[in-house]
Amino acid sequence: MEVISNGVRSIGNHSDQEMENRNPKVRAVNLGGWLVTEGWIKPSLFDAIPNKDFLDGTRLQFKSITVGKFLCAESGGGSRVVANSTGTSEVAKPPAGSSSRWETFRLWRIDETLFNFRVANKQFVGLNSGGDGVDLVATCHSPGAPETFEIVRNPDDVSRVRIKASNGLFLQVRTEKRVTADYQCNESNAWRDKDPSVFVMSFTKRLEGEFQVTNGLGPHKAPKVMREHWSTFIVEDDFKFVAENGLDAVRIPVGWWIASDPNPPPPYVGGSLAFLDSAFSWAEKYGLKVIIDLHAAPGSQNGWEHSSSRDGFREWGDTDDTIQQTLHVIEFLTSRYTKSPSLYAVDLLNEPLAEILPLETVTKYYRAGHNAVRKHSPTAYVIMSRVLGASGPELLLPVASGLDRTVVDTHNYVLFRTKFDTIQDNLDFIYKDKRAQLDRLATPDGPLTFVGEWAVEWTVNGATKEEYQKFAEAQQEVFGRATFGWAYWTLKCAKHHWSLEWMIKNGYIKL
Repeated sequence: MEVISNGVRSIGNHSDQEMENRNPKVRAVNLGGWLVTEGWIKPSLFDAIPNKDFLDGTRLQFKSITVGKFLCAESGGGSRVVANSTGTSEVAKPPAGSSSRWETFRLWRIDETLFNFRVANKQFVGLNSGGDGVDLVATCHSPGAPETFEIVRNPDDVSRVRIKASNGLFLQVRTEKRVTADYQCNESNAWRDKDPSVFVMSFTKRLEGEFQVTNGLGPHKAPKVMREHWSTFIVEDDFKFVAENGLDAVRIPVGWWIASDPNPPPPYVGGSLAFLDSAFSWAEKYGLKVIIDLHAAPGSQNGWEHSSSRDGFREWGDTDDTIQQTLHVIEFLTSRYTKSPSLYAVDLLNEPLAEILPLETVTKYYRAGHNAVRKHSPTAYVIMSRVLGASGPELLLPVASGLDRTVVDTHNYVLFRTKFDTIQDNLDFIYKDKRAQLDRLATPDGPLTFVGEWAVEWTVNGATKEEYQKFAEAQQEVFGRATFGWAYWTLKCAKHHWSLEWMIKNGYIKL
């Protein structure tokens, strides 16, 4: 494998001018799940994780056997932990990035047996520092030894657990208003219904992203597993396949830690940059364009696993440090690949989420991101992803229109936007709503438009192959109106209809 330190050397027969003279529209495919992990794309990546029920970001609830109510961070955090929730108490004014209930605890995994519990207001559960030091509180913002716990499961009924605190004793519910870590317990203790240390544990959500797989595997296993994945999941033959099947570009999701390669901050694993180098070399060899997509920003821009969120909170943009760090990543990637004729575009930030992130923060970053790209490349297109949850991608037109070679990216998943049960309803939505949206975005002298992600999947049950083909044709026809083109999500996936490779090989889609 060739590792390139100062931009990628051209190894193909395609000059910069030849690439520039092509139709600006792309018919692309995403290389999802490769350099940024998404567990649903390749579930086997998580097979070697010990105690993998408890990954970072797993959301848990604990119901006391004795009082019949849930452990709860009073007021969502900043006070004591009690056991008086019936399971229906919503946060009155949830903090940014949180729709969780006060009785939901998010795991931070220390190792396969020890954990921190984070609550709705982002504090950590621990033992109080005053008095006898056994009362349970949620007041700490930086977890240490007093915020460390072990979950002990009943081997005969794994939904029943005890929670051991850092003092070696177990939590017990004394009353609905007081939970303490002072219960003596040993293996002879039965899991009785009258035992105040026994809880019924339930899972409400889990994350399976890059942070979860690398931290779950640990520093000894993770490097071997991840490098094996990178070297086998996407290979040179995949680029050949893409080029031979009517596509002319790839969109490659990357994470912010790639700019620190070969020594990214733990738990991330070094080595992914060499595979991105190889991707550019393969793209040049087969005459493909490359769109670099910053899929995961420091602190997570949306709280989802594909942005490598640790626990489901969005913390990108909370401080200027995360934005400056992100701009450094954009500069690093652009400067590294600016000499490659395959570098076609840089996607500044995938799917920022409006409901937990001010639009002004994103647009300010997009302007700075455009400048960061232009420092190193006068020709690469700069892609600005629509802010999900905002009123529409039209909100980006003012900022994008004032800058050169800009593209507005609107992801179009029919599956997540609607719940149409009939084939015709789905087709009508594509031909009417989605077509009208793309037409509205095509403003004179405005930015180009891009459908950066779409897939042939819907909520229709029992659809035939011919009906899937019709659905694929409709999306190609309408999304082909985007002035910058489209990119299918994704090339390879355990779920067949999301895998363009499977869809092509099995005749579901023709390009």
